[in-house]
Amino acid sequence: MNVVLNEPLSQVSLLFVSAAMGLLAVALLLFAFQLAKLKDDSTESRFEKFGFWVLGFATLVLGVGVVLRGIAANRVPWANMYEFSITGALTILTVYLVSLKVRDVRYVATFVTGFTLVTLFAAVSLFYVEVKTLMPALQSYWLVIHVMVAILAVGFFAVAAGFHIAYLVKSAGWGKALMDRFPELKVMERIAYRFNMVGFVSWSFTLIAGAIWAERAWHRYWGWDTKEVWTFIIWVLYAGYLHAMATRGWNGRRAAWLGLIGFSAVIFNFVVVNLFFKGLHVYSGL
Repeated sequence: MNVVLNEPLSQVSLLFVSAAMGLLAVALLLFAFQLAKLKDDSTESRFEKFGFWVLGFATLVLGVGVVLRGIAANRVPWANMYEFSITGALTILTVYLVSLKVRDVRYVATFVTGFTLVTLFAAVSLFYVEVKTLMPALQSYWLVIHVMVAILAVGFFAVAAGFHIAYLVKSAGWGKALMDRFPELKVMERIAYRFNMVGFVSWSFTLIAGAIWAERAWHRYWGWDTKEVWTFIIWVLYAGYLHAMATRGWNGRRAAWLGLIGFSAVIFNFVVVNLFFKGLHVYSGL
């Protein structure tokens, strides 16, 4: 099948992604001002309210950029590191904004906004590639299923990481005037646990779907490829975290550190493994 690629449209997509970065920078400043004010007043200020409006608009603009990239490539926009980064950033923001409707997660707005801004900066400055046709191994409907679920898992892990960091800062007694305005330690721990649980379920499906896809593409379910190994390591880390929290009472700072180690492994798997390791799963596009 002859696939039509549209690089000029991809450049338009890049403009939208860059615009979203500018909006995220504004939202980050507004949330930072809100944190400074939070030391004296825990009520929602105009900084926070306007910050969430800007964050929502940035998410919409980024969504347009992601969709345009997919149209330009004539496929789903997550086949290389640049596309995974922009789609992942969009997913993190979407998960966070939707979560605001059911949980009071506004306290980690600064972390979520800052992390997605750094992710987009890396995507635009380091990972950008022109639209290309997919290699044969990726020309499968499993690309839609397997990678989309992985991106969704990362979205939940990222929000949980924000609460782990807040937990560690508060439990250490740093910035006491500010952190006293944050939820109680048990509340933040419980929220992080629930986000990690949803992320773990999604990551488990990622592992299973990846094995099925590997059998279709390479005629084996498991081959100890670097990416396969690190995907399993991440699964073990989060499984250990959930098991320790649920059955061993292994909570508090130790659990928060384990959750952050798991999220660090996710970042390592995406950046370091893709850029510096060889294997069948290296699809950086660089």
